[in-house]
Amino acid sequence: MQKFTPMFRQYLEIKRRYPEAILFFRLGDFYEMFFEDAEKAAGILGIALTSRDAGGGRRVPMCGVPAANATPYIRKLVESGYRVAICEQVEDPREAKGLVRREVLRVITPGLFLDPEALPEKEACYLAAVFPGRRPGLALLDLSAGDFRVTELPEREDLLNELFRLEPREILLPPGNEPLKKSLAEILPRVAFSERPSGEFSEARARELLARHFGVHDPAGLGLAEMSAGLAAVGAVLTYLSENEPGALERLAPPRPYFPGNYLVLDEPTKRNLELVRNQLDGTVRHSLLWVLDQTRTPMGGRTLRSWILYPLRDLSAIRQRQASLRFLLEEAERRRRLREVLSRVTDLERLATRCALRLAGPRDLVALRETLKRLPEIRESLPPEAPGRLRALVQELADFGELLRRLEETLLEEVPASPKEGGLVRPGVHPELDELRDLKENALRYLSEIESRERARTGIPNLRVGFNRVFGYYIEVTKSHLARVPRDYIRKQTLANAERFITPELKEFEARVLSAEERIQALEYEIFVGLREEVAERAEELRQTARALGEIDALCSLAEVAEKYGYVCPEVTEAPGIEIVEGRHPVLERVLPYGSFVPNTVRLEPEGERLLLITGPNMAGKSTILRQTALIVLLAHMGSFVPAASARIGLCDRIFSRIGASDELSRGRSTFMVEMAECANILRNATERSLVILDEIGRGTSTYDGLAIAWAVAEHLHGLRALTLLATHYHELTRLAEELPGVKNYNVAVKSWRDQVVFLYRLQPGPASRSYGVEVAALAGLPPEVIARAREILSTLERKALEVRPPAPERPRQLPLFDPLLPLKERLLSVDPEELTPREALNLIFELRALLLKSGL
Repeated sequence: MQKFTPMFRQYLEIKRRYPEAILFFRLGDFYEMFFEDAEKAAGILGIALTSRDAGGGRRVPMCGVPAANATPYIRKLVESGYRVAICEQVEDPREAKGLVRREVLRVITPGLFLDPEALPEKEACYLAAVFPGRRPGLALLDLSAGDFRVTELPEREDLLNELFRLEPREILLPPGNEPLKKSLAEILPRVAFSERPSGEFSEARARELLARHFGVHDPAGLGLAEMSAGLAAVGAVLTYLSENEPGALERLAPPRPYFPGNYLVLDEPTKRNLELVRNQLDGTVRHSLLWVLDQTRTPMGGRTLRSWILYPLRDLSAIRQRQASLRFLLEEAERRRRLREVLSRVTDLERLATRCALRLAGPRDLVALRETLKRLPEIRESLPPEAPGRLRALVQELADFGELLRRLEETLLEEVPASPKEGGLVRPGVHPELDELRDLKENALRYLSEIESRERARTGIPNLRVGFNRVFGYYIEVTKSHLARVPRDYIRKQTLANAERFITPELKEFEARVLSAEERIQALEYEIFVGLREEVAERAEELRQTARALGEIDALCSLAEVAEKYGYVCPEVTEAPGIEIVEGRHPVLERVLPYGSFVPNTVRLEPEGERLLLITGPNMAGKSTILRQTALIVLLAHMGSFVPAASARIGLCDRIFSRIGASDELSRGRSTFMVEMAECANILRNATERSLVILDEIGRGTSTYDGLAIAWAVAEHLHGLRALTLLATHYHELTRLAEELPGVKNYNVAVKSWRDQVVFLYRLQPGPASRSYGVEVAALAGLPPEVIARAREILSTLERKALEVRPPAPERPRQLPLFDPLLPLKERLLSVDPEELTPREALNLIFELRALLLKSGL
């Protein structure tokens, strides 16, 4: 290293401590990158790669970005999966003796990224730490919002489901967990992994760090006494934070426990299949449940509503509190309108408080904060103390920031620059010296004129004048004919041919003040700004708590707005299990279809009555829509939301299971059928009589007999579990279950056949479907006419064939036969409209039916 220059030796020493990060090394007004960092960054950022002499005649790769505009470049690197270490000059170069001292102040990682322009404003940005084991521990930190949580999960699958629900940006893992890492990468392909030493995942280390940073010597005080695995994960988060963003620990609230079991459980397939917060087509929010419900006016409200969708309640009291709040906001439409108008002028208070705590906030952030704090009294006035439900508590959670607001109003100008070091921030009257310097800068000529008049009067020299020279600065000039009158306190500065120039202590002081006024003004304003930002930072947690209350108010207003706009009703949520949805509608599909074209349907499920509905009917008839809308209405009811229906009674559920559609997951080594069976296995292992299960086309990914056998067995098992189930199927043989199992009921989605065309009525009605209408649907899809004609011929031939199967095994006398010998006869009869038969056709039909009966062997 001796052959390198001192600056490069300093660089290499710092880089050695941060080998995995791209080092932004501050040199004057630029962040410079060298060696491999420069080669990587130049390609990603699209900037020129140059070189620099590193000593000993060696030139090394170099590139750089302006320090004042580095954020977009950092954002691009982090989004590309890199970490960025910010190395600053930590002493004034003018005062440094030798090489300027530099230190890494922050390491920006995907999970600790705080750029407000890059963060999705209505989504949380989590850093997660996982402590694997028999009962995994999980710690979560959304640094941008100061949200620090910890939990433990019963099993590995629960951990995967929880992480899929939260979608963290970065996951910390101890070494040697490649299978878990692989599983996580499969469900979260964009997540960044950081492998950390095993010693950081330690309950003892967590206790030490909790005591050091939060003054908490016993985790029991935080409700974490029984969470040893969770504490180990907390230890990893705190260690990572202290290394990469140490300033965050100063004003971060300690971790709080949360228990996923207190909420309706939504596993990975259910969140994906129901398209709760993203659609399956392109992964955006459009056409998701969130897309319909999100009428929020603030980022906090958007994040709150998203959380409510992903964490539906199971506490009946909490559900009813939200319902009472929504009912009040619906009835008080004008009050709600005023609230929403005020909320639309509220900034992201939660993230702004964190930026102040981390000393990242600029002047415009504080102006935005000032405007938000002005709105708090209006929000309090819009919600009376007697407001019902959750609203009453939320009003009380809005803290009083009157004194802080006064300081912000009295200190900051209405319009401020983006940078705190440019000046132009502080109002007149805030700081006497600042006012004097501004006055001095703005009125320097007037001061010089006053000095000149005063000195002429004092000396009696009529042509004495005060001037300025770029080389010699300010001076008093006296012609040689009046040198005898020059006072003793004048100090000779320059001799000219016909005059002498002097300086006085007063003029020298004035010169120093004028020449340094601009610099001093900027320094004073920055000092005042930093002090004000610190005042805000001192109340960061209060501000975040107020922001969360505002987010809840906003989310409640949004749900009330949706309920009024789209005609939702308040469901009756009860402890008694069971579901009754009268004229229910799909919340998303009814918004996408032309107004008034959606056909509502009624669904009833009772543990002691019809608890498994077998729904048959052709493709495109609306079976999947009925399944999904039932699940979504149940989920909305558990959120405390109103629902799209004429009326609804929803018994509390523990889980919603969804098995809809299928796709290959080749990256996970699983075919369509394997995916389907894995999801079914999860349902059958975990469903209870409190669960809602929706299944679509079970067993279609294999041969007809295999698929039918699996679907039959799955239906029997779910019936035995007493789970509330909707099962859509094309296997008409399954309709026999209704004759043998008391809790099974057949339903079909009505269609009308007319002139070889099928008309979809989208109405759910009792009884099995008469036929599949597959050929008709194929015709609608545009298959060539000759193919359709040939398909009809083949179908007619197949329908004439009797199916021969062995009777049920004697050891299971109650098991249903898979195939009814009379089924072809029944299906043929049901396919006929007697009113349309000619006498000749009727006679031919009798012969055909007789042949089928004889062939059956009965």
